[in-house]
Amino acid sequence: MYDVQSIRKDFPILAREVNGKPLTYLDNGASAQKPQVVIDAITQAYSMEYANVHRGLHFLSNLATDKYEAVRGTVARFLGAADENEIVLNSGTTEGINLVAYGWAMPRLEAGDEIILSVMEHHANIVPWHFLRERQGVVLKWVDVAADGSLDPQAVIDAIGPKTKLIAITQCSNVLGTMVDVKTICAEAHERGVPVMVDGSQGSVHAPVNVQDIDCDFYAITGHKLYGPSGSGAIYVKKERMAEMQPFIGGGDMIKEVTKDGVIYNDPPMMFEAGTPGIVQTIGMGVGLEYLMNLGMENVAAHEASLRDYANAKFKGLNWLNIQGNAPGKAAIFSMTLDGAAHAHDISTILDKRGVAVRAGHHCAGPLMEHMGVSATCRASFGLYNTTEEVDVLVDALELAHELLA
Repeated sequence: MYDVQSIRKDFPILAREVNGKPLTYLDNGASAQKPQVVIDAITQAYSMEYANVHRGLHFLSNLATDKYEAVRGTVARFLGAADENEIVLNSGTTEGINLVAYGWAMPRLEAGDEIILSVMEHHANIVPWHFLRERQGVVLKWVDVAADGSLDPQAVIDAIGPKTKLIAITQCSNVLGTMVDVKTICAEAHERGVPVMVDGSQGSVHAPVNVQDIDCDFYAITGHKLYGPSGSGAIYVKKERMAEMQPFIGGGDMIKEVTKDGVIYNDPPMMFEAGTPGIVQTIGMGVGLEYLMNLGMENVAAHEASLRDYANAKFKGLNWLNIQGNAPGKAAIFSMTLDGAAHAHDISTILDKRGVAVRAGHHCAGPLMEHMGVSATCRASFGLYNTTEEVDVLVDALELAHELLA
C-alpha cells in the first residue's frame, strides 16, 4: 500500500508555508526535496564521521571510505548493473556525459563522424557534443519529435548512417515527460555497431531501470533529482566501453604512480574519478537511492501515473491552457502556456503567490523550444510525495493566472 501522506512526513520541507500558503512543490524536474533520512545521513557524516577517502589509514578515513565505496554497489543495484565496477561516481549527469564525450568519443571520432540526438535533449546532453563539433568536426544529426511530443524509436534508427558513431538520447524528456523506448533503440543500434548513451536524469526518477535489460552502453544519473544531495551522481559504463576509454580529468585517486617521466593510471572505475570527490554528497545519494528502493520504484511509478492521469483530466476543463506535448505513457511532467501573451515568468510568479513552486523558462532545452515554437513554458513536475489535492491547488492557481493575465 503506497501511503503518500505517510511518505510526505518523511520530507520536513513539505510542512512549511510559502507566501502564507502551504507549499505545493511541483519543481521536482529541476531538483527533488530530501527525506529526513538523507538529511540525517549528511549531518552524521559531517558531524561525526568526516575524513578524506582512499588516502588514510586512520579510523575516520576508513569509515568514510567504506561508506563512500558502498554507494557504488547501491547505484549498481538501483540500475540493475551486473558489476559495481561498471559504476563511475561523479558530481551528476553533466559530468557523466562529459566523461563519455572526452573519455570515449574524443579519442575515437574524426571529422565527419556523426552523433545522433533528439531535439528534446537537455543542454547537458547537447553542449558536450557541440564541443566535438567545434573542435573535431563531428556532425550532429537531429531527430524530431511528433506533434504529441512522442519520439518514434524507428526515426532514431533510420537516422543511422555509415558515419554514425554514437546515439546520445534521453530516456525521459525533462520538458515534455515523454518516455523514450531506449531498449528498442539500443537493440537496433547495436545491430549496426553503434553504441548508445542514455541520459537517465529523469528516466531513473520516474520508473524502474535495468541497464542490462536496456543494454545501453552508458547510463547517467544525477543524485539531486533522486531525492539525494546536489553535487552527486554516477554513470554506468558497460565494461567493453570502459576498456576503450581514456581519463579526462587528472589528479589524485585516478593514478597508481606518478614519476617525472610518466603516469600509471589506476584501474577502472577509479581511473575516471580524479581528486577528492563529493564524499558526503555521494553518501547522501546512496541513502536517497536506498529510500527509493525501499518504496519500490514500481510503486513510485504507479503513484505518479495516477497523478498524471488526474492532472490530465483536470486540465481538459481549462480550454485556455496549452499542454506542450502529451505523449502516451509520459511521466507526470507538464509544460504549459496560456492563450494570449502571458509569459511563463508571469504565470510562475502568480502561482508562487499561492505557494505553488513550478519552473518557468526554456528548461535547458533550446532546440525543443524552437521546435515547439515557444520561447518558454511553465513546467509542473510531480514527484513521489505529491497528491491529487496539490493538483487541485495548481489548477486553482492557473485559473487565477488566467483571470489576471488574459
